[in-house]
Amino acid sequence: MFKYHCLNPISQIGLVNFTDNYEATADIADADGVLVRSASMHEMELPEKLLAVARAGAGVNNIPLDKCAEAGIVVFNTPGANANGVKELVIAGMLMAARDVVGGIEWVKANTDDANIAKTAEKEKKNFAGTELFGKKLGIIGLGAIGVKVANTARHFGMEVYGYDPYVSVDAAWNLSRDVKHVLNVEDIYRTCDYITIHVPLLDSTKGMINKESIAMMKDGVVILNFARDLLANEADVLEGLKSGKIRKYVSDFPNPTTAGQEGCIVIPHLGASTEESEDNCAKMAVKEMMEYLENGNIANSVNYPACDMGVCKQAGRVAIFHKNIANMITKFTAIFGDEGINITDMTNKSKGEYAYTMMDVESPATAEMVEKLAAIDGVFRVRVVK
Repeated sequence: MFKYHCLNPISQIGLVNFTDNYEATADIADADGVLVRSASMHEMELPEKLLAVARAGAGVNNIPLDKCAEAGIVVFNTPGANANGVKELVIAGMLMAARDVVGGIEWVKANTDDANIAKTAEKEKKNFAGTELFGKKLGIIGLGAIGVKVANTARHFGMEVYGYDPYVSVDAAWNLSRDVKHVLNVEDIYRTCDYITIHVPLLDSTKGMINKESIAMMKDGVVILNFARDLLANEADVLEGLKSGKIRKYVSDFPNPTTAGQEGCIVIPHLGASTEESEDNCAKMAVKEMMEYLENGNIANSVNYPACDMGVCKQAGRVAIFHKNIANMITKFTAIFGDEGINITDMTNKSKGEYAYTMMDVESPATAEMVEKLAAIDGVFRVRVVK
């Protein structure tokens, strides 16, 4: 029996997929797996029993990834599950930046007592008219699940779309419209596009990528959209760009004191992935990932450990080892099984950065003594007997 704990409310559409072999627990210390959305885990003490954390969403900046990795805790996210909801809001953000729909609605609200409002509106509407998206150049930085959907939808609007992503996946490339122009230098996006939208993870290399230097390269009157993470933009520099007229509008899905209420900023209260459908999809995907790992040791969509799939174990035992990505580890593992006369029938070893994951199917169950010997090897974080 596996136990799971929800740090945030998780859609029942996802939770109902847990089988009778799972039960919810109110005490995280009893949990084999944790489901989380936005709750911060950085100050939490991680229970020794905990095996997995599944984030029902894409961003994982609320989870201590290295701390989890060094405890042998696999952290999952759900890339693409909320992509359509975010895509639709990005398109809405472009439309709101192009035409002052919000300003026009607010004007109507402020003039509800005007008996001749229809006639007055004809005189005032020029203040909110704006421009069309058709024919404009859209630059997309990051061609993951969301970026690809934005690109394809923008093409249907008649926009000229440029995409930048040095690490674009094969799946993304297959799904991307052939009309999207793939550029090799992000500076080409900055220099040529009327609209620029960011869809990259928050890393040391991407933090503050929209800054004074990059803004200086952009066309006058550029519209910048940020539905990924607010820290991808140096928003103080963005405000300077708005004041100077270099930037026409800044559309963000992340309210904070820097941009809230500022002239030229359209700030949305983090609604990108908050549709019912997105939350349901994320919950279903998170539950599926957690069950596959807890039951079989297989890893898909982990952000701190590599992908690994050996299917369902047909042998007497399966052992998973979490360890540093350093030389000679496999030799040490197999030597312990060899000393015990246990035959390894199948094995996989994968790495992701500093961390590695080794899984072995064996003809005899691993003993407690063997597990202790494996765990004692320098560089091993955790040994888990899956079966």
